[in-house]
Amino acid sequence: MKICKTILVFAFFMLCTNTLSAQNVFTQRPVLTDEEEVSATVTKEIDEIFQSSDFLKKKNKKYADVKGTMVIDIGVVQNGKVSSFFKVDSEIKNIDFINFMSDYILQHKFQFKLQKQQRYKIRYTVTF
Repeated sequence: MKICKTILVFAFFMLCTNTLSAQNVFTQRPVLTDEEEVSATVTKEIDEIFQSSDFLKKKNKKYADVKGTMVIDIGVVQNGKVSSFFKVDSEIKNIDFINFMSDYILQHKFQFKLQKQQRYKIRYTVTF
C-alpha cells in the first residue's frame, strides 16, 4: 500500500513537471532574424502600448493637453529589451512628457528575441 502511494505521488509529480515544461515551450518568445520582420513587430507592439488603457490613463492624468507628432528611434537588443530611446524630431516640446514616454518605453520587453549579438534601431512615428 505504501509503495502504491509513493508511485502515485511520483506519477503526479511527473505529470505536473511535464505540464509545466510543455507550457514553457509554448510561451517561449520567437527569435526574429529578418530586419523588416523586427521593424513590423516593434511597430505593432509600440502601437499597442500607446493605445493601451494603462498608457492612456497615465498620459491623460498628467499630460492630457499634449498633442502633436514625435519621431523616435527605439533600440532593441538580443533578449527583446529596449536598449535606447532617442527623440529624432518632435512637435511636442513638453520635456516632462518626452521623459515620461522614454521611461515608459525603456521598461518594455518585446514579445520576441533576436539572434545573439544582434541589435536593431527602429524609427517610429507617433501622433498624440
